Amino acid sequence: MYRIVRKEKLNEFVTRMSVEAPLVARKAQAGQFVILRADERGERIPLTIAGFDRARGTVDVIFQIVGGATMCLNAREEGDCIPDFVGPLGMPTALEGLKKAVVVGGGVGCAIALPVARRLKELGAEVVSVVGFRSRELVILEEEFKACSDRFFLTTDDGSYGERGNVCAPLGRLLEAETFDEAITVGPLVMMKFVAAATAPFGVKTVASMNPIMIDGTGMCGCCRLTVGGETKFACVDGPDFDAHLIDFDEAIRRSRVYADFEARKREEHCRLLSKRET
Repeated sequence: MYRIVRKEKLNEFVTRMSVEAPLVARKAQAGQFVILRADERGERIPLTIAGFDRARGTVDVIFQIVGGATMCLNAREEGDCIPDFVGPLGMPTALEGLKKAVVVGGGVGCAIALPVARRLKELGAEVVSVVGFRSRELVILEEEFKACSDRFFLTTDDGSYGERGNVCAPLGRLLEAETFDEAITVGPLVMMKFVAAATAPFGVKTVASMNPIMIDGTGMCGCCRLTVGGETKFACVDGPDFDAHLIDFDEAIRRSRVYADFEARKREEHCRLLSKRET
């Protein structure tokens, strides 16, 4: 069993948890993920490692409350235990040798981008972070990004905080004025698609962290398959990082919507179950 040592509400829809998992913390690296279950009958939930403390033996995960499984996880409190916490899985983000990089995060994807930015800073690279959200109420991890970035840009779609618009506006200005060794992007598929389109004309290597439908995390089920450069890849074992200029984002977007109705139904069922318990 794995004990939840800290729980923090980042906004109405996003929660951060620190889980006591010393063996995972010992080997975790930026870009890798874990698969956990909130209870013994629950679904497997793949979550990218948002941080870790090797000395304390804890691993941070940040998740958006989307369907029944994440609602069940969010119902767990500090001191509670979860039965399964497997990892680290996937390939770490390759950051060695980079001198100057731009990290582009969107929404809850910023939870994945943050450890990448931190690791780049630890390696001595110049780090420029660009993060975007729909509105001020959804902004997360702002101070954490500022702490590990040489420069920081924040946008909101509605202009309620930071620069009005999406991440491609400040990113475009940066690309026009400066040279970067690499761009690393994490967030909604549509955002990453446009980030890749923005960097391509400048010849900037761009890596996207993909988080498709995933079940077993070992490459056996094939649910996390992607088309990259015309070849089938599996995010759980080949990734989750891939060359953004080679990813078939349109295919990935179509596949990501397959279970949207199912998740909505499960969310409603879980809400009704919680309501009955409270009464």
